[in-house]
Amino acid sequence: MEKTQSVSSEGSLPPPMDDDLDSVCSDELLGSQSHRWLSDLLSGDMSSDPGEANSLGRDGLFVDVNFPKGELEMQAGVQWKRPKELCSSPKFIIDGATRLDVRQGKLSDCWLLSAIASLSVHPSLLKTVVPLDQGFEHRYNGSFTFRFWQYGQWEEVKIDDLLPTHNNRLIYLSSPDRYEFWSSLLEKAYAKLKGGYRALDMGFPHEAMVDMTGGVAEVLNISSLPRDLPALLRRLLAKGALINCANSKGGLEQNNGLGIMFRHAYSLTAIEKVTTKYGAVYLVRVLNPWGTGEWEGPWSDLNGPEWRNVSGDEQRRLKRIRREDGEFWMSVSDFRQNFETMEVCHLTQSLVAPGNGVRPWATVMHHGNWVPGVTAGGPRQGSSFHMNPQFHFSVSEVDSESDATCSFVVALMQKHQRRSGISLFIALHIYKAHPTNTYLSGEDLHRAQPVRWSSQYSAHREVVLRGAVPPGRYIIIPSTSQANQQGAFLLRVLAEQGNDITPAHKPAPQDPSSSTEVSSPHKIALPSPQAIKQLFKKHCSKKGYCKPVHLHSLLTEAIKGGALAGSERNLALEHCKSMVVLMDGQGSAQLNWPEFWSLWEKIRRWTDIFLVFDKNKTHHLEYQEVAPALKAAGITVDDMVMQLVGLRYTEPDLTVSYPGFLYLVMKLESMIHKFQAFDAVGMGTVTVNYKQWLHMTMYN
Repeated sequence: MEKTQSVSSEGSLPPPMDDDLDSVCSDELLGSQSHRWLSDLLSGDMSSDPGEANSLGRDGLFVDVNFPKGELEMQAGVQWKRPKELCSSPKFIIDGATRLDVRQGKLSDCWLLSAIASLSVHPSLLKTVVPLDQGFEHRYNGSFTFRFWQYGQWEEVKIDDLLPTHNNRLIYLSSPDRYEFWSSLLEKAYAKLKGGYRALDMGFPHEAMVDMTGGVAEVLNISSLPRDLPALLRRLLAKGALINCANSKGGLEQNNGLGIMFRHAYSLTAIEKVTTKYGAVYLVRVLNPWGTGEWEGPWSDLNGPEWRNVSGDEQRRLKRIRREDGEFWMSVSDFRQNFETMEVCHLTQSLVAPGNGVRPWATVMHHGNWVPGVTAGGPRQGSSFHMNPQFHFSVSEVDSESDATCSFVVALMQKHQRRSGISLFIALHIYKAHPTNTYLSGEDLHRAQPVRWSSQYSAHREVVLRGAVPPGRYIIIPSTSQANQQGAFLLRVLAEQGNDITPAHKPAPQDPSSSTEVSSPHKIALPSPQAIKQLFKKHCSKKGYCKPVHLHSLLTEAIKGGALAGSERNLALEHCKSMVVLMDGQGSAQLNWPEFWSLWEKIRRWTDIFLVFDKNKTHHLEYQEVAPALKAAGITVDDMVMQLVGLRYTEPDLTVSYPGFLYLVMKLESMIHKFQAFDAVGMGTVTVNYKQWLHMTMYN
C-alpha cells in the first residue's frame, strides 16, 4: 500500500520519496554522520588499486557485491537464494510476460508493480527493459541484465539472481507461477538503480513508468477532467499512453466499501463501448497489481448482475474472466467516483513498435544547464529572467479541421538531483516568438505575457505542461525559483506527428569577441564535442577504452588550446586515476565512450562554474571562492569539510587549480552519491560491512 499524500493544488500527488530522493536537502545529507564519512574519505590518502568490482561465488556463479543492502535486506531470517534453489526448473518467462505475472510482496511498492503491469501491455517496450535472450538454461552464469531510461538514454543494470526469501518463499514481488522469475528480477534491478529495496518502499507509478519507457508522465485530477472522459481515455490509449490511477482520500490500507483500496496504485489498461440489452455503456478495465482485491460494485467480475445483459460473444470480445485475479471492469461513472488521480505516461514515436495500431507523439529532446551568473536567470518576476536558456519551436499541424489548434506536451526534468542532494524548484513558461528573432530579450519579455505556464514552481523531478496553441512559432523558457542556482535539466517537446519542432539555444551575440562567453563559458576553454570525440579516438586504446594514462594525455591536450592554457601543468595522473574509477561502472579502471562522455559533460558544467568564480582570472580559485563554487555545483559543505579541502586539495598558496577543482567536485559528488545509496531511507547514517568499506575506500 502506498503512503501517498493528499492532492496538491496542481492536482498531483507529491511523492514522499521520488526516484532521486529529491526531498533530501544538502544540509541533511551533510549532517554530522555524513560529515564524518566525508572527512574520512577526503583526508585519507587512498590507493586507486581497482580490485574486483564483482566476484564469483563458491558455485562459480556471478555475485553482485555492488548491490546496496540495508536494513530490509539484512534483517533476521532473510536468506538470499537463487531461483534454482527455490524450484527444480526455474524459467525467466513462461508463456510470455503479461500484466498478470506481477504480485506484490512485503514491500509497499505497488506503484512500481502498477508500472510494470502497464509496461507488459506493450511487448516492444517490455523487450527494451527486459531483454529476452537470457534465462536459466543456455549460458546461465547467475547474472541478469535489465535496461532503464535515465535522463535521455538507456542504461544497463546487471544483477545476480540471489533473491531475498523467508522459509523458501520470495519476500517481495513474485509471479503467481512459482517457476517464473522475470518480474522478481526486474524489481531487484530497479532496486539496485535506486539504492536498495528500501528506496522502492512508497512512490508513484508515473516515475517508474518514465524510467521504464522514456515517456513523459503527468498527474491529472480526475474531477477536473472533461465531461467526455471516454473520448479522452480513447485518445490517450490510442497514442499508447500508460495510465495508472489511485485514490488517496481515505486511510492507509482501508477499503472504501466497494473493494477499492485507498492510497494504492491501479493500472487502467482499456476502455470499451459495451453493447447490452438496454443500450451501450462505457466500461474501463482496471488491474490491481496485488493480483487480488477487486471492484465489488456494478459490473464486478464475480457478482455483477449487469453481465447477464451482455451476450457471450461480447464478453469474449472483452476477454472477461470470472475469477479473482485483480483485473476487473467498471463503468466510467463509477471510475470517476472511486478514483481521484490519474497518472499518464505519454509514449513517443521512438518508443512504440510500428504496426501496433497506436499513433504516438513525435518528440525532440535537449539537455541544458543553469549556470550561475550565465544562464541561471531565476524566476519570471526577476530582472534576469531573460538569461535563462531559451528554446524555439514551431507547430503547424492542427489536431483536426474542427479544432484549429496544435496539441503539445512540454516536460522539464531536473537531472541528477540525488547526487547533489538539492531539489530545485522549477517551472516552464511558453511565449509567442519574436516576429523575426528566435529568442526574446529582457525588453521583449517585460512586455509579453506567456501563453502557457506552470501554475507554480515545483520541486518534483519533472514538471509537465500539456495544452494546445494556434499554429505558429513559440519560445520555451525553463527556469528555477531563484537566480544563480546551478542545475542540469532535460527538456522534451512532444507534438502531433507532422509538426516542425525545432528547439534551439538563443543565438550568440553578433560581437564575436564575446559570443561564447554569454551562453557557455566552457566554449572558450574546451574543445567542441566533435573535437573531443577526435581526441578520444586519438589518445585512447584501439578497442575504444580510456585508461587513466589515456585520460591524462587527452585532458592535457584539451586544456592546452583554450582559455585555461597552462592549467594542464597542474593536472596529475592521480587526478585522472580518480576520475576514471569514480565514473567507471564496471570496475575495470577504464571508460568506454558513453562513460567518458558522461565525464566530459560534468567537466564542461564544472568548467562553467570555475570560470565564473575565478574572478581574477588566474586559473586558480582563492580559498574563499571554493565554497561558493561548490555551492553553485549543488554541494553545500560545512567549515570542517572546508578545512579538509584546504589541507588536502589546495596548492601551497591555498588556491585550488582548475584540474584540482574538477577532481574535488568529482570526489565530493561521488562520495555523496555513495552515501545516499547506502542511506536509502534518508536517516543520515549508514551501515557498511568490512568488505564494503574496503571496496569503497580502495577504489575511489
